[in-house]
Amino acid sequence: MNNPILKGFNPDPSIVRVGDDYYIATSTFEWYPGVQIHHSKDLVNWRLVSRPLNRAALLDMRGNPDSCGVWAPCLSYSDGLFYLVYTDVKRFNGSFKDAHNYITTCETIDGEWSDPVYINSSGFDPSLFHDDDGRKWFMNMVWDHRTGKNPFGGILLQEYDPVEKKLVGPITNIFRGTEAGLTEAAHIYRRNGYYYLLTAEGGTGYEHRMTFARSKNIEGPYEVDPQGYFLTSVDNPDLVLQRSGHGDIVETPQGEIFAVHLSTRPLPGLKRSPLGRETAIQRAIWSEDGWLRLAHGNNQPRATLDGPDLPPHPWPADPSLDDFDSAELPMHYQWPRTPYPENFYSLEDRPGYLRLYGKQSIGNEFEQALIARRQQAFCYSATTRVEFEPTTFQQMAGITCYYNGQKFHYLYISHDDEHGKHLGIMSHSEGEVTNVQFPLGNYGSGAEKVVPVPANTPIYLRAQVAFEKLDFLWSTDGETWQKVGDTLDYSIVSDEAGRGEGASFTGAFVGMACQDISGANGPADFDFFEYLEQ
Repeated sequence: MNNPILKGFNPDPSIVRVGDDYYIATSTFEWYPGVQIHHSKDLVNWRLVSRPLNRAALLDMRGNPDSCGVWAPCLSYSDGLFYLVYTDVKRFNGSFKDAHNYITTCETIDGEWSDPVYINSSGFDPSLFHDDDGRKWFMNMVWDHRTGKNPFGGILLQEYDPVEKKLVGPITNIFRGTEAGLTEAAHIYRRNGYYYLLTAEGGTGYEHRMTFARSKNIEGPYEVDPQGYFLTSVDNPDLVLQRSGHGDIVETPQGEIFAVHLSTRPLPGLKRSPLGRETAIQRAIWSEDGWLRLAHGNNQPRATLDGPDLPPHPWPADPSLDDFDSAELPMHYQWPRTPYPENFYSLEDRPGYLRLYGKQSIGNEFEQALIARRQQAFCYSATTRVEFEPTTFQQMAGITCYYNGQKFHYLYISHDDEHGKHLGIMSHSEGEVTNVQFPLGNYGSGAEKVVPVPANTPIYLRAQVAFEKLDFLWSTDGETWQKVGDTLDYSIVSDEAGRGEGASFTGAFVGMACQDISGANGPADFDFFEYLEQ
């Protein structure tokens, strides 16, 4: 089997087995609906089956900064219910995080999840452990905002009462971590009289790692595996899988043990990762001295490994072209933050088209009309056909390669009195907005180079990505294409580029956008969207 098993922006995996079915929940940050849940029968082939946080009662992220929102969900199963624990982080810059933790439940993985139970706000990366005696224990890292203190203050443990739906009893700090620091992402497992505590440490960059500790008492004290870190890429910059850490374990009915974890695949020769943090899997075994270790004999993740002793169970491939003829948006699309997408998109107002009503500026943290899907390969093309007749420079619509409000490339159609309907490219990186085709005002300098396009005519737009290079193209017939502007630096649409004071925990998307900052809500109609990996 080959890694990663969940390609493109699927970090912080939490895995659970229910009978012969395996489910992985991953973080979605500011992208809506919240939490991705994939399903597998063989741990090799996965399909997206649910995004449970899909209504305002469960999640409303309007105003959340980039890379805040849903951090590190934990998916578990007990008493005939799936339990999903998640954080909604409301702040990143400065000393505070304002991380609110919730629990929601559902009898089926793809059903309607319950209204959330608010748990606490003391820190992020929560999880829920169901002990053999029926008791349930809630954990999260504690965030310490005080000057001179370690902000990652340790792992807090408290009992959860599922009847009263609240935490009860004393709060115990059970583990303050190793010298790697930044201790988070706790999961507990019970085996042979020990409680095993798995945490992520070192931060989610190139120092990332996973640590096991154990105790006879769930409240500690916990001793760390004397052989050191369970899994990390920190000692080998040549590994395919970098930044490896933050994971969970699962056991098959045959007794095979696998660990899932996040990792990245940087662009060749660059420490930049447009694909974001992905989910990989490793074999693990219990050692004679009672510690879980990677089966291949060291703690470095492998890009390939022997598959499990399970019958192969592939799923049908997703179509590469979405024609928007159905009543529902295909599941691989998301949008930023808002639980009210009906305010900006419709599949009914013009049947056979995705209509986007122009909203606020691209990158807006409250409401923008942007529908996009993950990049899941280093090289791809994305093509759409848009009908859009802007009447002012404040109206734009087109195709965008988008990481967040600080990192994107955008090929758009607009209008002004001098040039009429035309194409332009807007890029944002390193804290600066640049209008590539025709720099305006304080955004740059140089001669205007608009690309006129015919009025009252559908326009085909294409993004062509090859590793760190991006070309935008346009056409009137979908067969004869013309390049727009110069080849662009695609590596800015990545975790590591231009972080500044902000967070970069997501991954590159490609999709359709529409703005009308005049407030008139002018629409753009997209006939199809095609994503082809190459």
